[in-house]
Amino acid sequence: MTIEWMLIIVIGIVGLIVQGRLQAVFAKYSKVPMEGGLTGREVAEKMLRENGIYDVTVTSTRGHLTDNYNPANKTINLSESVYASNSIAAAAVAAHETGHAIQDAQEYAPLRMRSALVPVISFSSRWSFLLILMGLFVINTMPVIFWAGIALIALSALFSVITLPVEYNASNRAMQWLEASGTLHGESLRQAGTALRWAARTYLVAALSAIATLIYYIGIARRD
Repeated sequence: MTIEWMLIIVIGIVGLIVQGRLQAVFAKYSKVPMEGGLTGREVAEKMLRENGIYDVTVTSTRGHLTDNYNPANKTINLSESVYASNSIAAAAVAAHETGHAIQDAQEYAPLRMRSALVPVISFSSRWSFLLILMGLFVINTMPVIFWAGIALIALSALFSVITLPVEYNASNRAMQWLEASGTLHGESLRQAGTALRWAARTYLVAALSAIATLIYYIGIARRD
């Protein structure tokens, strides 16, 4: 087994542990009501107003932990378990996604870069491994095909790396506002911080996995 394979396996195992812990943390804090009784939707709307943002709509979307901010149509899309919930977890998620809306309003550079890469990443995810697969058959005669696949994987890795400051910054904005606004304090604030830290770690693992995958295929290309 190569070092690259070992690296991918280790990161994969860490990823499963982090994802499992994230699910457990959110399940736990989804049962803890926040003081004041604001729902996820109300937390997001309050945070938007207090930051002078009035052109963003808060909507409900299906799924669990499918929450996101869409800069294209300026919507904060909260999952059903967050939108109408008044839990600590809901407040943390809603504030985090609103943090992205604030980044957009303030033209936060990493968010702009990530948004610009979305169409490229859509193309990359569709074609990268097809090119890698094709390239494996002709790697000795037409290595350019294999390297083209590697280039697309490199773009995906770059996207994952750029995502890190975007997500961590949104969580920092969320925590600062939750405390400054008095929405959460004391133990409730600490619990929200724990939930957001575990969520952020999933993005860190994803970035490390993308980099490890890139290293693995570069290793194959160099050996052949």
